[in-house]
Amino acid sequence: MSPHLDHAVAIRAGEELPLDRLEAYLKEHLPAVAGPLTVEQFAHGHSNLTYLSRVGATELVVRRPPFGNQVKTAHDMGREFRVLSGLSPVYPPAPRPCLYCADESVLGAPFYAMERRRGVILRQHMPEDFVVDAATARRLGEAFIDNLALLHSLDYEAAGLGDLGKPDGYVARQVHGWIKRYTDAKTDDVPDLERVTKWLAANLPSTLAGPNDPSLARPANIERAALIHNDYKYDNLLLDPNDLTHIVAVLDWEMATVGDPFMDLGTTLGYWVEANDTQDFRRVAAGPTYLPGSLTRKELIARYEEKTGRSVDNALFYYVFGLLKIAGIVQQIYARYVRGLTKDARFARLNEWVAVLGQQAERALESGKV
Repeated sequence: MSPHLDHAVAIRAGEELPLDRLEAYLKEHLPAVAGPLTVEQFAHGHSNLTYLSRVGATELVVRRPPFGNQVKTAHDMGREFRVLSGLSPVYPPAPRPCLYCADESVLGAPFYAMERRRGVILRQHMPEDFVVDAATARRLGEAFIDNLALLHSLDYEAAGLGDLGKPDGYVARQVHGWIKRYTDAKTDDVPDLERVTKWLAANLPSTLAGPNDPSLARPANIERAALIHNDYKYDNLLLDPNDLTHIVAVLDWEMATVGDPFMDLGTTLGYWVEANDTQDFRRVAAGPTYLPGSLTRKELIARYEEKTGRSVDNALFYYVFGLLKIAGIVQQIYARYVRGLTKDARFARLNEWVAVLGQQAERALESGKV
């Protein structure tokens, strides 16, 4: 077994689960499992909490909202379970869910369990003996963006997910929604992001602004609506250790919806750090996207256009939105830490990430380049 496979570790203090109640629930609803329960934690995530539960020889991955969560709509376990239930039969990288529990008396919050898959996760800091050559880095980038294009091509209606989102007016809702989420969670002044939010609100693509203004055409993204992941990045992928270009699983479907795929692409571009980006921006990378041989953001867009047959007009808008959205996500996590709702020490300096993301967005606007 590869020593680089993603693995679970001891549970962080304050994030323990009531094992007796969890064991009783699993055995009641999954009669085939037998044996004592042990639980460890996949410790790298920053949002929903993920645990490896072993009941005898059976391994299950359990997901629940973070402790101290005050925005239940942002951590809807039932919705994530539904997405995977519809998606896993038609999209091989989606893990198969096993059960959903809405009874908060079991774990203190709704949760679900899914099959375990094994693979390598490429994070920003990899072991020194883990080497990715330039040819592999390029093929991995191609497989990465090809897989996103595949997701966007799926018949989400046939998968039973047609009512998952509202593509009509999606872009405007997302822009204004993430501006509000960032503002509500704000702790520090970040002038770059103040300018970025104003630019995004003032530069909504006119055909995507929504149906509320009768002077606007019907949103063009109705026609290209797709099932979108909304947090697609290297460290949300499990890769085959024998072939890193083979994606074993796509993880963390909590923000998946039906909407404009270009907004999904924009978020992915926001996570993608290039070798010539600033050192500060490289420090917030969601994986080693800047290795020699890696695709550039411009090449990712071109590959996506080739695979989907769609021209990504106004790529700068979607990229800047992606950076704002990621800043909003990080700011919400940091605010939970500042307000004492979590004691996870990893979150103590996330405000610095927010500032760096704002700087990158401002640079993109100044240069006019993705």
